[in-house]
Amino acid sequence: MTNWINIAFYQATWLAAIAGAARGWWWAGPVMLAVFAIWQLAVSPQRRADVELMVFAAAVGFVVDSACVRGGMLVYAAAVPSADFAPVWIIALWMSFALTLNHSLAYLKSHLLLAAMLGAVGAPLAYWAAARGWGALAFAARPEAALGTLAVAWAILAPCLCLLARHLVRENGTQPALRGASQ
Repeated sequence: MTNWINIAFYQATWLAAIAGAARGWWWAGPVMLAVFAIWQLAVSPQRRADVELMVFAAAVGFVVDSACVRGGMLVYAAAVPSADFAPVWIIALWMSFALTLNHSLAYLKSHLLLAAMLGAVGAPLAYWAAARGWGALAFAARPEAALGTLAVAWAILAPCLCLLARHLVRENGTQPALRGASQ
């Protein structure tokens, strides 16, 4: 049951961040992330691994999305704290994604090729939906270049984040949930 709640919170954070940014509410995504994180960390058997993964994902997300901004590929709505870097609401999405890797998306930790494929397809689709459906971001001159860059980045980063999640769970002495368990 908690995996369903985990994925619902992830989706709610995505929606709050994207819809909020489109309306200038840069804080909506981070607030929803806080609610998600409080709940997830309260029920998680691997709290430390989850927190460490969120911090790492925030740093990687800041670098990746800031590079897309600085490279002229993306322009974010509600660009707080600066239009020159990744906004806080997109960092909240990276952190939210990290909270799924030991829970609702834990399956991907042992299926890295699938993680790469999902990253290569899912991430660009999410950015495209945020741009076209919500107006939370805009693609610069060549959207296909931005989407291609994001596809390559996420094809690499998704399995790397999965490997890190697996390592952190082992390092912190917690065991992953049993397959088929309601966790």
